[in-house]
Order: sequence, then structure tokens, then C-alpha cells
Amino acid sequence: MCGGAGTAWGEGGEGQAVRTWRASRAPPLHHHPTLPSPPPPHPPLHLLLLLPKLFSKLSHWTKMASCPVPYCALLLLALPCVSLAQYEKYSFRSFPRHELMPLDSAYRHALDQYSSEKWPETVEYMEVSLRLYRLLRDSEAFCNLNCSSVRLDDESRFDSFPELRAFGNVMKRAQCLKRCKQGLPAFRQTLPSRETVEDFEKREPYKYLQFAYFKSNNLAKAVSAAHTFLLKHPDDEMMQRNMNYYKSLPGAEEHIKDLETKSYEALFIRSVRAYNGDNYRTSVSDMELALRDFFKVYDECIAASEGAREVRDFKDFYPSIADHYTEVLEQKVRCESDLTPVVGGFVVEKFVATMYHYLQFAYYKLNDLKNAVPCVASYLLFDSDDEVMKNNMVYYRYHKEKWGLTEEDFLPRPEAQRYYNQTTLQLQLLEFAKEKLRQDDEGEVLEFLDEYLDAEEK
Repeated sequence: MCGGAGTAWGEGGEGQAVRTWRASRAPPLHHHPTLPSPPPPHPPLHLLLLLPKLFSKLSHWTKMASCPVPYCALLLLALPCVSLAQYEKYSFRSFPRHELMPLDSAYRHALDQYSSEKWPETVEYMEVSLRLYRLLRDSEAFCNLNCSSVRLDDESRFDSFPELRAFGNVMKRAQCLKRCKQGLPAFRQTLPSRETVEDFEKREPYKYLQFAYFKSNNLAKAVSAAHTFLLKHPDDEMMQRNMNYYKSLPGAEEHIKDLETKSYEALFIRSVRAYNGDNYRTSVSDMELALRDFFKVYDECIAASEGAREVRDFKDFYPSIADHYTEVLEQKVRCESDLTPVVGGFVVEKFVATMYHYLQFAYYKLNDLKNAVPCVASYLLFDSDDEVMKNNMVYYRYHKEKWGLTEEDFLPRPEAQRYYNQTTLQLQLLEFAKEKLRQDDEGEVLEFLDEYLDAEEK
């Protein structure tokens, strides 16, 4: 099969912090459509799990303290493997009552404890802050997803009044959200400021946590926190030095993990492991689970983007609505890149397409062409110029009758088509807003008025 999912490594060396990891392409071996031999397999999985070679900077007042290396090494080796520590006590359904507090207050208190060098208190309140932020995000997603299909009871009454129908549905949805949020503890607290939310989106708390863990002699968690921060800030020089220090300690490698990792990332890596071992049935099973889980997390991400907004300007009705929705769109568009995994320091380029790339080849190796062909069509949604995949599609069409394929088999899978349409339309609408609704469009307004007046005269 042309285009078995190999890996291609970015060419940047020491000067390139974030590299890309993408499926490689093998050229056709014959002039006529045929299935050439698969390309070389991926590198062994341990290569995919290597650290990035460049890390990040910490703030100027969080310098790495000295610690005798043998002593630190003993501490590191004595600690068990770290799980997602700050979320061990987390539960969306039953959040601990004693931890409920405004996110701003918890985060500010953690930073105050940090400034006072009270490390256990810093750890406690920074971890609580992370749980409170997750609770807020999960609560936003829960309510917005559950209210997304709420509509007027009898829309037909408004057929002649499209504006009333549109805003009637907005009001019904607002009513649903109001009822939903009244029952959730996250919304009984004062909502955080935009600055605080941005800190958590950028994983800033881990910058402080890694040092507080270090000062608390919890080297294993310090390594994990540093790595978690670096995935968002690969050019941070101070954190790079910290991580280089951690890496010099025996046993550090096993604690290098993303504390904010999503379940689909583990499934994806497990599928790649099975693929590299020619265990295609297991690879297909895990990759299908990874796809399903990714789309679920993506839907939650865009739903959580519909949270509160700080109103700064006094504007007319429709421009104000457009401004708010543009901010929401920016958050939704960002979900695609925010959810893209970094595997071994490499950004998995075109992540959704890459998953279909693996699936099409694995299904082919299992002689399951009914499932392989829709995966090829799905991949081509995201990379329509891929010559190898286009050749694969030509080959499948050539043998369509032989393999009992129908026209429906050559269509993209529904979830792939939906994701492609949604991300494409969101991006187009955001680009329109940035181009047409920007503040400095006086010349465009004057041109529009001239055209309007000319039309009136005619």
C-alpha cells in the first residue's frame, strides 16, 4: 500500500524547539495502479517518546536551588511512578466541598505562598487551583453540550420572522444554561478574571509547581511539572536548565510525563506501538478508540469555549454580539492546535489525518478493504494534494468490482466529514471577522457609503 504511515522528523537541530512528526510517503513502484511494498516501519517506540531537545525559561525569580546530586538521586529513585497527581482527588460530579473557592482567590493565595517560600502551602493551593480550573472547564462543557440542541417549542410560529426565531432560540438556550449552571458548584463561585484563565491555558501554574515540588524534595513530581510546562513553552531557557539538571539524575526518565495528557494520546501511542510490531488488529482497535475519544474531547473543548466574557466596550447591538462570538471562535479554532499531541518532543502534524493514515494501511493489511477505503477518503479531506493517497484511491477504484466495493465506500467517514466541515467553517468565519470587522476599516466604510448613495440615485 502506498503511503504506509511512517515517520518523518523535522530537520531543525539545536535551534529548532518544536519539530513536526508526520506520516511519510513512499513513491509508487509501478506505472499502473498497484500496491507497492510498505515503507520502512516507524522507529522503535522509545524513539517516539524521547524528550524535546530544547526546553523553556522560568521566571527570573524562580531559580533552581542547589541540591547534592547523590541525595537528589536517592529521593528520585525512592519515589513511586507519578500519576496525574493534582487530579487524583478530582471529581466533576462530587468535587470536595472544602476545596470549593473562587479560582482567582486560590491561585493568588498560591502565588503569595510561593513569594513567601512556603513550599508545602504553595503545592497545596496550586494543585487546588488546577482542579478548580478543570472543574470550571468541565462544567462549562457539560452545560453547553447539554443545552446545544434546545430550541423553541413551536418554531413554525416564527417562520415569517427569522430574527425572532433566531433570538428566541438564543433565549431558550440561555434559559437552559441558567438552569444547568444553578445546579453546579463551579458557578456558585466568583468567576475568574481573563488574565487568570489565560495563565491556566498557558500552563503557567506548572512553572511555579515544579520549583515548589523541588523545594519540597518531591523530585519525581518536579520533573513531571517541568515537562508539562515545557510542552507549551519549548523555548523557555531557564526551564531548559532546570530540566537538564533533572535529567542528570538517575531514574528521571520514568517521571517525564505530561500531567495534562489526554486519554486519546495514550491510545494513539499504543496503536503506533502495535503498528510497529505488525500487530495490525490491535493497532486498528486502539486507533479507532483514539479517534472516538479525540472527537469527544474536541466537542468538550469547543463547548467549554462558550464561557463568560468581560465586556469592555459600549457598542451597538449587532457589533457587540459579533465581538463576543469572534472571541468564542478564537477559542474554538485554538482547540485544534491545543489538542494536538506532542510525542517525544515532536508535534504530530495533521493529527486527525495521521490517525486515518494509520487506519487505512492497517485495514489494508487485514484485508478489510471496506474499512480501508473510507479511511483513504477521510485522509484526503485534510490533505487533498497527497499524490500517494490519490494513487491509492485510483487503485481501489480500479479494483472496485473485484473487491465488491460500492460508491458509498469511497466517501469519507461521517465523523471525519463533520470535523473537517466544522473546523473549516469556523476558521473561515473567524478570518471574515478579523478582516471585515476590525476597527481600522474606515476606508471600507466610506467606499460602502459611496456605493450605497450611487445605488440610491439610480
